[in-house]
Amino acid sequence: MFKSVLLSSIASAVVLTFAGAASAGPSDELVAAAKKEGVLTVIALPRDWCGYGAVIDSFKSKYGLTVNELNPDAGSGDEVEAIKANKGNTGDQAPDVIDVGLSFGPSAKAEGLLQPFKVSTWDTIPDSAKDAEGFWYGDYYGVMAFGINKDLVKNSPADWSDLVKPEYANAVALAGDPRASNQAIAAVFAAGLSAAKGDVAKAAEAGLALFKEINAKGNFVPVIGKSAPLAQGTTPIVAAWDYNLLSWRDTLAGNPPVEVVLPKTGVVAGVYVQAISAYAPHPNAAKLWMEHLYSDDGQIGWLAGYCHPIRFNDLAKNGKVPKALMDKLPAAEGYANAVFPTVEQQNTYKATITKNWDAVVGADVK
Repeated sequence: MFKSVLLSSIASAVVLTFAGAASAGPSDELVAAAKKEGVLTVIALPRDWCGYGAVIDSFKSKYGLTVNELNPDAGSGDEVEAIKANKGNTGDQAPDVIDVGLSFGPSAKAEGLLQPFKVSTWDTIPDSAKDAEGFWYGDYYGVMAFGINKDLVKNSPADWSDLVKPEYANAVALAGDPRASNQAIAAVFAAGLSAAKGDVAKAAEAGLALFKEINAKGNFVPVIGKSAPLAQGTTPIVAAWDYNLLSWRDTLAGNPPVEVVLPKTGVVAGVYVQAISAYAPHPNAAKLWMEHLYSDDGQIGWLAGYCHPIRFNDLAKNGKVPKALMDKLPAAEGYANAVFPTVEQQNTYKATITKNWDAVVGADVK
């Protein structure tokens, strides 16, 4: 059984202790079997998301495998559906691995869509962030924030309630479709948590109500917010995970200047999880990919993309986190009141938001 309470706060996340030490890495047999397969198919991994571009390239360089990158802009729900749709397909459209929001791990396991595998660094992953049988395991986390094009938005919103102001007409976007994307669903929940003054039970409906108002005011833009539309001014305010926004800020390099703001209230943290498809055409390549991601180098690769890797404490304890990376991360104060919803809470608000978005908000996000 997975543990329902993942993490209660950033503070608790950084004091977790770990048993055991990282092992040497994948076996020679696994490496040989993966090289024989020759290909790994991933899905929903934008190269500017969480440092994934460099992580993928380092995997290819280290092991000589080809990486087939499917649908980079897909949401967590799309990834699960891709497994279902390709159960008998051994071609390029069948994902070997998925990287999904926390709530999708247990549900995909329950549907028989995943296969277990415990990486060699298994003992350094917190028990509260992994399935005991190895069907899924946490990989990284971040918090929901605002990315703001400062050429177009002079006064940055400080909290979710600010998004209804007239000055933000045709400006506010989500980084995904809230009917399928974990990132967008989390943003709606965070807005509602702010509106409901921290009441998790009321947050989903409150979030829908707030986005209904944002849409009715003419402030909501039904376009998926990414670095390009943020820079072009199509979506000058984007609610997204902090690591995405910080990466976009760096990539744009001041053209335009981008400010990343953590809201005063409704600060929601999200953990993503990795898993291997039960129908993976390249199961050994998938296992080798997991070994790569959970190695010290793979974890630091995520940190370079502004994601806090799940083995962060183990790395820090052993002096393996470069100071230059630590200095680029946002100040800890903004994360002090972050809320980590439990799996049950995520399942509940996800169902409410995905089911009722069309009826309540009525914006077709594309």
